[in-house]
Amino acid sequence: MRRLARLAAWTPADRERYLDLLRAVAIMMVVLGHWAVATIGYDEHGQPDGHSALPAIPWAYPLTWAVQVMPVFFLVGGYANAASLTAHRDRGGDAGGWLLGRSARLLRPTSALVLVLAGSAVVARLVGVEPSMVRTVVWFATIPLWFLAAYLVVVPLTPLMYALHRRFGLAVPVVMALLVAGGDLGRAIGYETAALPNYLLGWLAVHQVGFAWYDARRGHCDPAGSGAGSRWTRCLPMSRRAAVVLTAAGLGVAVLLTAVGPYPVSMINLPGQRLDNAAPPSVALLAVATAQLGLILLLRERAERWLHRSRPWQAVIAVNSVVLTVFLWHLSAVILLVGALDRLGVLPTPPAGSAAWLAWRLPWVLLLTVVLAALVAVFGPIEARTGRSTASRRYGSATPAPGRPDADADRPPEDGRPHPRRVAVRGVLTVAGFAAVGYALVANSATAKTAPEPLGLPVAALVAYLAGAGVLRLLRSGWGSRG
Repeated sequence: MRRLARLAAWTPADRERYLDLLRAVAIMMVVLGHWAVATIGYDEHGQPDGHSALPAIPWAYPLTWAVQVMPVFFLVGGYANAASLTAHRDRGGDAGGWLLGRSARLLRPTSALVLVLAGSAVVARLVGVEPSMVRTVVWFATIPLWFLAAYLVVVPLTPLMYALHRRFGLAVPVVMALLVAGGDLGRAIGYETAALPNYLLGWLAVHQVGFAWYDARRGHCDPAGSGAGSRWTRCLPMSRRAAVVLTAAGLGVAVLLTAVGPYPVSMINLPGQRLDNAAPPSVALLAVATAQLGLILLLRERAERWLHRSRPWQAVIAVNSVVLTVFLWHLSAVILLVGALDRLGVLPTPPAGSAAWLAWRLPWVLLLTVVLAALVAVFGPIEARTGRSTASRRYGSATPAPGRPDADADRPPEDGRPHPRRVAVRGVLTVAGFAAVGYALVANSATAKTAPEPLGLPVAALVAYLAGAGVLRLLRSGWGSRG
């Protein structure tokens, strides 16, 4: 508590605390949303099995417009990445060093999950559990990693995309949204591959809007190389009027696309849909994201005033110190609770959408909260320690520090010039490390949940992950920067 109070006291008055709140709230909405729609039953072999209840409760489809918070993640990520990249460069750092710093906070908690699951899979195989069953459990526990895979692709593109933002401003996400619409048109007429770029373009578009929010806070609105009268601004309009327009326009377009157009109402993918809204992101999801942005801006001033009180801000700091741990382990909590209740012979399996199912939601969520709290108590310190060395800088400056543990890793020689070859090599290895980790997470998500994987994760994916994470760890320690 003293550390939280100290961090809260060090926070400058001009910090955009609202972004930290949005990150925490979005994570909690994902966790509660997954738990709330989970339906547990038994398969033909008498083993517990789980699936989403959404197909059985169509009345809940409109609620997905609020609980589909992937756009919020990328909005906040865009702001945070622009802020930390700018701060890193102001201190004389390069893009490669910045990217290494971002990797620490993302990969250390993730590596803990991957290693625990792989180790547990080995133990399960030794006691005779079938590989397909091992894979099913690990597949369910690693569902959160598909989001991380998308984010790990976007983060390395930040230096390039922020440069484009500085040059062309909000024209960049507008063009991306049009390309997403083109991809949707392609898959609507039968060319599914036309929408593959949407996996990147959709989330990049929202990420660019985060850049615009950051530039609006700094007042840097004119695109680089243009006059004051440039048609496209770098700044997100922050007025109440603009927020109302964004909310109304986003909702209006989303309603039109789902009520009259070919898009499903649910913003979460469901079996049998002609067009999916979330994977890949559709233009309908971008419309909902626009409405969410407008609502976020409408609440901003009131939320900022509230967050300048000590207790609420300390709570936000506390949640953010373990926010990735909460996200990564929340489905593992489901596995542990279901396993325990099944072993005790008291696992409820009411039909999805029934009165009994609805009545079971509250005790179900409360029990899962207890299990997740225990997991966070065990694994949360890994994430908390990652950020602790730079916590005073994160909360004691207007922009977050890059979190890099080795400030000397790319120190220039005495004549003031950097080592071009070393910087280039480290940059290539950094991108390769991110690529290996991203491939591993995508490969795991693409592998069937009943595939006979003895380690739970596909062997190639596990090797790629460990190699990529290992290279990034070596680079963060300063390897290859001297001599």
